[in-house]
Amino acid sequence: MPNLFTSESVCAGHPDKVCDAISDAIVDSCLATDPSARVAVETMVKGMAQKAVIILAGEVSLNGQTPDYEEIARSTAANIGYTSHAIGMDATSKDFCDVQVNITTQSSNIAQGVDGNSPDDVGAGDQGMMFGYACTETEVEGPLKGRYFPLSAALAQRICRRLDMIVASGEIPWVRPDGKSQVTIEYDSEGNPSHVHTVVVAVQHDDALKDQFGGDITAEQEYIRQVIKEEVVEHAIPFHWIQNGYILHVNGTGRFADPGGPYADAGITGRKIVVDTYGGMARHGGGAFSGKDPTKVDRSATYYTRWVAKHVVAAGLASKCEIQVAYVIGVAAPVSLRVETFGTGKISDLELTNRVRNVFDFRPASILKELQLHRPLYSSTSSGGHFGRPPTELGEFEWERIDKTRLNSLQS
Repeated sequence: MPNLFTSESVCAGHPDKVCDAISDAIVDSCLATDPSARVAVETMVKGMAQKAVIILAGEVSLNGQTPDYEEIARSTAANIGYTSHAIGMDATSKDFCDVQVNITTQSSNIAQGVDGNSPDDVGAGDQGMMFGYACTETEVEGPLKGRYFPLSAALAQRICRRLDMIVASGEIPWVRPDGKSQVTIEYDSEGNPSHVHTVVVAVQHDDALKDQFGGDITAEQEYIRQVIKEEVVEHAIPFHWIQNGYILHVNGTGRFADPGGPYADAGITGRKIVVDTYGGMARHGGGAFSGKDPTKVDRSATYYTRWVAKHVVAAGLASKCEIQVAYVIGVAAPVSLRVETFGTGKISDLELTNRVRNVFDFRPASILKELQLHRPLYSSTSSGGHFGRPPTELGEFEWERIDKTRLNSLQS
């Protein structure tokens, strides 16, 4: 048997990702009003025959005008593409979509642990362990260079981001917001990525598309497969990885027609945590990101450990690096820090752990300051992956930016 590894991703219109997007849009709105806002909001969506429902629940505390949570939920879902009851949800219509708001203020017991005037006073927003990971799989010539990311996850994410672009632009009018991808990589005898072995794509489509082929579903499926192959898969995956051919599956059940999205599958915030991170290549602490302000270490410390792991690999100290950090609620200093290089390190993992501890500050207040996490920048993370994406001039994905000073410090 060949040596294979598979990762998946989902589109912005996947019901779970719609929920992540709504929750993160609420975080951004709150932080825009008050950079010190405390936010923990969950979303659930479900489409039904008569109407859809969006349920918001959680805790928010901020100084300033309370955001219009219902309007945020409706506009976010509509911007993703859910503006028709026929495809699964019309978020713009009060006749076809209800929004239920169940949001209270943050618990005072939690607040007292994360408020303070110095890095030693500001504790973690919860207990738990977080993981960050980086590797050299993407470090060949081409558009993925500099990502330091698992290849299967990087390519699966690119396919879904390409589908999202198509929905947003309308360039292929029968493509709907809901979709998934899956990419399998084959590795050579030395454990390096060799090529793409298999690609799987599921894409919701217009139910009337079959009419263009006289109702012939087989012809419809062949057409969808060819368009997805040319306009999505081979647009998203660099030619280097597919030049010798690959196996492609599109809509394995035969059809994925309207109504789909929340009508076909209920969505909940935080249910795609492996999709959000490393596609299964690294361990996961279990905490979701979306809907949480950065005092929650589930989010901020996971971003920070990714940042640190990327520096370790970019510094040439290992070709794989996984970092674990753990916290106690209300306590600033982590209770543990561990660096694991899986036998690829240039120095011992113990020595590398000591270097990391000396170069990076894992206290929550320092994390927020170094990565500038108190800004409204989270909506861009809600689909397409939180890691392995280039930082932007707007400050998005700051945890992907390399600090050359820290590289030098790690190397010395």
